Amino acid sequence: MGYPATIDQAGADAVTARRDGYDGWWATETKIDALLAAAVAAERTEELEIGTGIAVAFARNPMSVAVQANDLQALSGGRFLLGLGSQIKPHITKRFSMEWSRPAARMREFVLAIRAIWHAWETGEPLAFRGEFYRHTLMTPFFDPGPNPHGNPAVFLAAVGPLMTEVAGEVGDGMLCHAFSTERYLREVTLPALRRGREKAGKTLEGFQLTAPAMVAAGEDEEQLTAALAAVRQQLAFYGSTPAYRPVLEVHGWGDLQTELNTMTRDGAWDRMGELITDEVVAAFAVVGSPEEVVDELLRRYGDVASRVTITMPAQRDEARWASALERLRVGGAG
Repeated sequence: MGYPATIDQAGADAVTARRDGYDGWWATETKIDALLAAAVAAERTEELEIGTGIAVAFARNPMSVAVQANDLQALSGGRFLLGLGSQIKPHITKRFSMEWSRPAARMREFVLAIRAIWHAWETGEPLAFRGEFYRHTLMTPFFDPGPNPHGNPAVFLAAVGPLMTEVAGEVGDGMLCHAFSTERYLREVTLPALRRGREKAGKTLEGFQLTAPAMVAAGEDEEQLTAALAAVRQQLAFYGSTPAYRPVLEVHGWGDLQTELNTMTRDGAWDRMGELITDEVVAAFAVVGSPEEVVDELLRRYGDVASRVTITMPAQRDEARWASALERLRVGGAG
């Protein structure tokens, strides 16, 4: 996963990921459209799983997402993973000019609506989804693509708080832990909430795919590691300023840090926010070290609970060294 600035760069990144030994590549939605980036990546690669990590659900509607995800599943030959996230209220209402209310309940219905649309295409039964937030009751043959030859894509939800995490467990096939998370938060808050959601659906965590919250500061030498740590501090400061992510800090007794960081955003002091991120905070959120140290720590933290780990490597790297480390990660238990 990375944050490419253009669709062409996204496709190139996916090709590089496969060459470097990755099993999957996630298209992020920052400066580009994640679903369009996934389409380009699918065209340029073979075997590599392609996911959206994430596409902003509430900037769209269930029908548009169902159509695009169905197309991507067909285009990729069954390699597509639909990753959805809610974003936060200011972005939905001020950037996308869309409605915001009860995000967990809305996301649950969003996914159920998508599944209802896919079911109608798969079976030919009338589309009759009527919910509190979404209503889909028209599907004529002219607009019906029919069953997808590769089946429907798996649906992953990004979540931080326990309510959205429960929804991920109830209606999703997997969950993308937000990068702004820790091992302690995952074990004390995330996993119990996931189990509650699975119980609502009459299921267990067996077969459910959990992507570990791995924020990585990796380097092959001191210069690379120093640069990576500086970037991680800034990223942690940006996430930490968000009120919705305060509960993660509060688990560690760092709730006041969110208030300080949020104040700095209002003052426009973005470039100084990283100075508030102490070594203790970095150690809790990030995995830091050489390629080999990163792999060992990822396995220690998440090897018994995660089916996937997402990491970002330095742009300049020893490819053979990283390929060896990634293979150890795969064999050690994570995909």
